[in-house]
Amino acid sequence: MSTAPAALPEVTRFLRSHPPFDTLDAAAMERVASGAEEEFFPAGTAIFSEGAGPIEHLRVVRRGAVELVHQGRVLDLLGAGELFGQASMLTGLPAGFEARAVEDTACYRLADEVARELARAPAGLRFVARSLLETGAEIGGAAEPSGDPAHQPVASLIRTPPVVCTPATTIQEAAQRMSDAGAGSVVVELVQGGLGIMTDRDLRRRVIAAGLSGSEPVSRVMSSPAYTSPPDRLGGEALLDMLDRGIRHLPIVSGTGRVLGIVEDLDLITVQTRSSFYLRRLIARAESVDELVAAAADLRPMVIALHDARVPAINVMAIYSVVVDLLTRRLLELAVAASSANEPVPSFAWLALGSQARREAGPSSDVDSAIVWFGGVPEEQIRPYLHAIGQTVADDLERCGFCSDTHGASASNLLFVRSLESWQRAARSWIEDPTQEKALILTSVLVDSRPVWGVHTGQPVADTFRIAPSSPALLRMLARFALSHRPPTGFFRGLVVEHGGKHRGRLDLKHGGVIPIADLARWAAMKAGVTSASTLERLRAGVEAGSLSPSDAHTLEDAFELIAELRLEHQVQQLRAGQEPDNYVDPRTLSPLTRTHLKEAFRAIAAIQRRLAVQVGMSPR
Repeated sequence: MSTAPAALPEVTRFLRSHPPFDTLDAAAMERVASGAEEEFFPAGTAIFSEGAGPIEHLRVVRRGAVELVHQGRVLDLLGAGELFGQASMLTGLPAGFEARAVEDTACYRLADEVARELARAPAGLRFVARSLLETGAEIGGAAEPSGDPAHQPVASLIRTPPVVCTPATTIQEAAQRMSDAGAGSVVVELVQGGLGIMTDRDLRRRVIAAGLSGSEPVSRVMSSPAYTSPPDRLGGEALLDMLDRGIRHLPIVSGTGRVLGIVEDLDLITVQTRSSFYLRRLIARAESVDELVAAAADLRPMVIALHDARVPAINVMAIYSVVVDLLTRRLLELAVAASSANEPVPSFAWLALGSQARREAGPSSDVDSAIVWFGGVPEEQIRPYLHAIGQTVADDLERCGFCSDTHGASASNLLFVRSLESWQRAARSWIEDPTQEKALILTSVLVDSRPVWGVHTGQPVADTFRIAPSSPALLRMLARFALSHRPPTGFFRGLVVEHGGKHRGRLDLKHGGVIPIADLARWAAMKAGVTSASTLERLRAGVEAGSLSPSDAHTLEDAFELIAELRLEHQVQQLRAGQEPDNYVDPRTLSPLTRTHLKEAFRAIAAIQRRLAVQVGMSPR
């Protein structure tokens, strides 16, 4: 390596053409440029090693290329204008990867104090945080991903109870509550429903700087409506959304509307990123279906890597679902661009259904989907267009390795392409008369629906079912529906196995374990007026509303997590062997202790089902 002073006009011109330097004012740009040195690295040179540090400088590639390598695996390849070293420099942790010149490379090395000033600016903070997420760079190579905020539900990142007040609370009183709790914000529960928020930044800018009296109501300075997140959303996904919206405080709200706490951007800013974010970057940058097919090929290896790193199966499913969401969105963008030409694109949303909607998909999952369109466009004009989009995306997803639902719950099926009014009429019809053919199945499918692309507000179809608590007949039928799948107890040392076909002698973990729990959770949540949510969040909502006892919900949660771990372990073994993953486990391959735990889990689920059967007037089996 050799070092030389950087030519001031040249470094200024170069940096100004790349983010985040393009947002700096003249004075800040002069400070950055004057503190820059140019470094030269011959091809193959290690710029710094994995575990070294903490790194003391921020570097920008001037020309050439730099590989980021973690444990022998290339995480990313950086070109001109891209930054590296910021994670270790900002956190004070050792470098989580090796930076290596792939070819003869020149970099600008920025002084520590200048780099920190850059990162503290709002635009710089957003850029650095996003780069940490998207480059696949790890800020702590020795840390386990199970402790990585990027892969944890945001609810697990809440550190203290929330500070809550009413709109009429004075600014002074709200500020005092914030100070007493050591909080950076207060959540305002609005009279008409929804939430507002006042942050410490609001106090500085809207109160102190504006000379506003502390006796004024907090409604004068709050932001409303506050952007919120469900508790099961992944930290990395939430942070990207916060950066896009320019917010620094995110209220976490349960399915029943209870404020659980606040997560701040600083709770997430030092996320340790893994291959899932690198894969997201590949998908987001893909310019063709062929490129997306190539990117999707890394999805199953990602699952194996996360499993090997001991990420909990629940989190692996959520990560997998997030990536499939992004893949679907990019396919839709390409399909719409190719089909619309110069014509205006109608307002519509693509709905994920089933396990994908609940963020519980895995390598064996198919893709359930639907389309909803908005506005008064004539059906004969818009429905064929959207059906063609649905068919194209379904075909492209199949090329990427994802089959459509075998029972026809797919946007490639004309029956699942409807206007919002049509979906809402159908939903109300099923609520009023749940004895109609397939009413319960379709209700269960649509109540899970979650928009992953397009114009939408909230959960446009699923929200129709929020009136379910006022329909005892529907709830009773849903309870009976939740009893239609029974856990496999009674055979092969207490476990029911398949008696014929290619899965003879094997245990069906999906129909015997996952579906009974998911159905019970859906019933409990709908009884509470909660619709689209994960299974675990629905169980918690059921406890809050009194439709499930805390002990029953805890039992179902433990059983769900155990079965998820067994499914993932089984499917990873199949992927390593080059087999298509399924849900059929040979009980003989399980250890005696695991078989015992599984039998106890199935028996506990069956006991809860028996209690529900008595409650709804069915004969317990």
